[in-house]
Amino acid sequence: MGSVAHQAADAGQHCFHCTLPISATEKVDAEIDGRVQSFCCNGCRAVCEAIYNAGLEGFYRRTPEGTPLGPPPELPQELGFYDLDEVQEEFVDDLGEVRDINLLVDGIHCAACVWLIENSLHAMPGVTQARVNLSGRKLHITWDNSRRKLSSIIGRLGQIGYSAVPYDPDTAEGRINRQNRNLLYRMAFAGFTMMNLLWISIALYSGADKGEFRTLFHWVGFALATPTLLYSGYPFYKGAWSGLRNLHLGMDLPIAIGASVTYLYSIYVMLSGSPAGEVYYDTVVNFLFVILVGRYLEALSKTQAVASTQRLLDLQPRVVTLLRQGAEKIVPIRSVKPGDTILVKPGERIPVDGLIREGNSSVDEAILTGESGGVGKNIGDPVSAGTINGTGALVITVEGVLKNTALGRIIRLVEEAQASKAPIQCMADRVVPWFVAVTIGLATVTFIWWLERDLETALMAATAVLIITCPCAFGLATPMAIAVASGLGARHGILVRNGEVLEALSAINHFVFDKTGTLTEGRMRVTSVLTGSENWSVGDAAMGAETRDVLQQLAALERYSEHPIAAAVIASVEDAGLSIPASAVEEFEYRPGFGIGALLQGRRVVAGTAAWMVDRGVSLNPHFDSESARLEALGIGCLRFAVDGEERAVIALEDRVREDAPALIDALKRDGMDVTLLSGDRRTAAEMIARRLGGMQVIAEVLPEQKDQVIGGLQADNQRVAMVGDGVNDAPALVRADVGIALGSGTDVSIASADIILISSELEKVRLAAALSRRTLRTIRQNIGISITYNLIMVPLAMMALITPLVAAVSMPISSLLVIANAARIRTLFKTAI
Repeated sequence: MGSVAHQAADAGQHCFHCTLPISATEKVDAEIDGRVQSFCCNGCRAVCEAIYNAGLEGFYRRTPEGTPLGPPPELPQELGFYDLDEVQEEFVDDLGEVRDINLLVDGIHCAACVWLIENSLHAMPGVTQARVNLSGRKLHITWDNSRRKLSSIIGRLGQIGYSAVPYDPDTAEGRINRQNRNLLYRMAFAGFTMMNLLWISIALYSGADKGEFRTLFHWVGFALATPTLLYSGYPFYKGAWSGLRNLHLGMDLPIAIGASVTYLYSIYVMLSGSPAGEVYYDTVVNFLFVILVGRYLEALSKTQAVASTQRLLDLQPRVVTLLRQGAEKIVPIRSVKPGDTILVKPGERIPVDGLIREGNSSVDEAILTGESGGVGKNIGDPVSAGTINGTGALVITVEGVLKNTALGRIIRLVEEAQASKAPIQCMADRVVPWFVAVTIGLATVTFIWWLERDLETALMAATAVLIITCPCAFGLATPMAIAVASGLGARHGILVRNGEVLEALSAINHFVFDKTGTLTEGRMRVTSVLTGSENWSVGDAAMGAETRDVLQQLAALERYSEHPIAAAVIASVEDAGLSIPASAVEEFEYRPGFGIGALLQGRRVVAGTAAWMVDRGVSLNPHFDSESARLEALGIGCLRFAVDGEERAVIALEDRVREDAPALIDALKRDGMDVTLLSGDRRTAAEMIARRLGGMQVIAEVLPEQKDQVIGGLQADNQRVAMVGDGVNDAPALVRADVGIALGSGTDVSIASADIILISSELEKVRLAAALSRRTLRTIRQNIGISITYNLIMVPLAMMALITPLVAAVSMPISSLLVIANAARIRTLFKTAI
């Protein structure tokens, strides 16, 4: 508020905060800055006290005179209700000290709102992170619950002009539709008024402005324009005031100033009766209508652009058939708990993650794996929420529901990515306030320049500058591209954690691949066993006694290991129809990358690499050395086996190369990327695998704990490195790399450490992820270019008085729609890439 408004307030005529008239029955007095002031309600009193207590009373001095403020928004009832763990468990994953939640926020419509909310909350002790998803109107908050309660965060949002509730998909959809419908009503009202004002304008332009009806037409125009400005223009005034209260120049400010100045000038001409001036009520209403049309189209475009997340949410059934004491009961999915038993009938979508307890069927898992066709499921097999049951009925024991399912985690990753900011967006957010300041400065210069000619030209030119330079397109440039890209990636089995990852991946010039389980199938199998007197290979009719003894002793040892080699040895014993000795294993030892050893029936048994044999005092057999060299030259791994210091056998283990691996390596090399194979195998074996893949750099004989050091060394050589892996031992390297990419078939640790997760484990998705990142960054740059080019062309024209405010209002939303349409073009990527 300006000083005049507050002088009136001081006289007791209006509320000191919002300047609305004060009812004698509702008057509230309070001491503000040493003086007793009057307020229309306790809400205005509380907001004013908060502003003065924070030392921000300068907000009032910076408010343009005559600009009214609405009272603060109504906060959700029973705010403390949201502090209860029983309530938060529906919306919060971990009820520990540090918690995070998504809030649905009313009133977010531009990048200025994003800046205002994030900076206001970051200033609160206990709030560690606040990120706004502009396209979804959601706020992701991370806070220390021991220092800050959720109710106080929601209360702070209310103080700065926003109403928030915990995010629920159904509530969110209804609220967003309600906001869009409210915008439509304001637009329709402005459109109705505009059509009626056109008749007034036609009469004035046809000569009535010089006749006896001039004053009448002016008052009719005033009667039509005033409610339009107050109702249809309310969102702009609300946004402008929110920015000013927090010392931030928002995108709504130029629009509010332009509409207000044009309206007030028209009132001046009308009341003064000056024959030289013209009223511009039609201009005010027309450009409000056109801008609201643009805002409404933007809202619809945003909804469509991020519809991928909603389509994922729609895959979660709302109800489930619960089996309890032999009876079927339809219950809401939220009431189901782990350990419950449910029934899924043929053709139904599976609502939970769980294990099949009864029945068998074929399940369509395309939503998770991207692979068409059903997957056979039997008793004991896992099933996932969102997949479709085939022809059989399934009784399932529940293991996870809602956000604790694989589908729920996918949705969460997509939402986090859409809410995140790439570094280029952070730069854009910093530019926006200066952009608005420059806009107001240019409008002021334009007004002063044309004022020497006449007031009307100066007013119209300055208003056109204010409207046409609204930086909405600049603010939308990055979040729309990230929202579309993350949603598109999720639909194709590529989960991106945040927008920064997309920008980092677009700059990658070196891909490093773990060998086992990434470029190879990760399912090793024993192909041959060479002992002192026998040489057995897969396909031989019989297995000699010495070979059986070696494999059985080795299996007894390997059952204590989770390494792929252990699984291969145990599988070979079972396939041969042999039993694994139940002998007690003592003094078991395991060294990653080398081997294992233990006491088995009082004998020292050792298995692993040649170096491990030497380290454990085993005398190497030259016969086995030559066999190992031969196998490694063929790219086949070797496991040396010894008992009581004497080497007894060499076991050949082969892990087949994935069918799609050579094509991926070739495609990356054609794109100009450096490609490296990272392996703990002997160099000769690793180089053979590399030759099968079409040739690539090889870094071999690397211990698990050295992998991240290798990545660090490449980065020290100014390489931008992406690491692709799937195992526990890949986790440090995935974290160290500029971008970590984990296969969905990998371990939980590797997936948790990665920046990008490929759900289906198809290696082709690595190339598609890189292509998606490059397209996204290119789109962001194009969007920023569109915004800048538009302003470089249109602002000079407006300053030269060659563009009217109405033309400016038509042009301004077009730039935003161009940005949204360009972002939506990202969705065509996979149509050409696949």
